[in-house]
Amino acid sequence: METYLEFDFKISPLKPWDEILMATLIELNFDSFTENDQGILAYIPKGLFEQSALDAHFLMAHSEVKISYTYSEMPNINWNEEWEKNFDPIEVADKVLIRAEFHESKPGMHEIVIQPKMSFGTGHHPTTHLMIQQMLSMDFEGKSVLDMGCGTSVLAIFAKQKGAKHVAAIDIDEWSVENSIENAQRNSVELEISQGTAENLGKETFDIILANINRNILISDIPTYSSVLNPKGLLLLSGLCFFDVSDILEVCEVSGLTLLEKEQREEWMTLRLEKN
Repeated sequence: METYLEFDFKISPLKPWDEILMATLIELNFDSFTENDQGILAYIPKGLFEQSALDAHFLMAHSEVKISYTYSEMPNINWNEEWEKNFDPIEVADKVLIRAEFHESKPGMHEIVIQPKMSFGTGHHPTTHLMIQQMLSMDFEGKSVLDMGCGTSVLAIFAKQKGAKHVAAIDIDEWSVENSIENAQRNSVELEISQGTAENLGKETFDIILANINRNILISDIPTYSSVLNPKGLLLLSGLCFFDVSDILEVCEVSGLTLLEKEQREEWMTLRLEKN
C-alpha cells in the first residue's frame, strides 16, 4: 500500500477559506480531507507531494487569511476502506439520493449509486450538490452531454438517467476514469469515458456541458467549451467561489455565452449560461 502524508492545516479565519483551501489542494494532488474547528486535515500520497508547489501557491501568502501547517507520515492503511467507512448518503432537494451499495434505498427518491472512492464529486462538496440541484430543472431528454472533470461521474450518470441520448465524461485523473467506469456499470448507464482535458475535445458538439472544476481551469477552457457547444446550448459551471464570478463572466461574454441563472450554496456558486 502507498505511504500517505497527513497535513494539519490551521486556518484563520476558518470560513470560507477552509473550502477554498481544499479546492486548491485538490489541484496539488491531495485526495482526501477531514474538517475540524481549526482547519482541515489533508492527505496526499508521499510520492506526489511537492513542497515547493505548496509553499509557492498564492493562497499561502494571501492577505486575507493566515494558513500554517505541519505534516507527518502515516502508517500504511487501506485508504479506500477508511473513506468508505466515513461516506454518508447525500440527499439533494429531497429528490435525489446519492448513496453507496451498502446504504439503504429510500422509496420515492431518484437514486445514484456510487462506489465512494477518493475521486472528487461524491456529492458532499457544495459544488456537486449545486450542480445536481440545477440539473433537476433542466431538460436532458435526447440531448448530447459532456461532463468535464467528471470525478465519480455522478453528474454524467444523472444526465443519462434524465434521458440524455449520449454522454461523454472526461477527467485528467486515471483514478477518476476507472471509478467512473465502475459507477456507470453500477447504475446500468452507458457513458463514453476517457482520460484527458479540454485539449482532447475534437469536432463533436454538445447540447449541454457540465463543468465542475475550478476557477483557473474554467477561465482557460471556457472558450473551448463554447466552441463545441451547439447554438442555444447550455453550459453549467461550478467549482467557483462567489468572488470568482465576475472574472468568469468576463470570459463567458467574450466567448458568446449569456448568463441565465446563478445559485449559491455557502461560498460556492453555480452559473447556468446559454450560447448565443
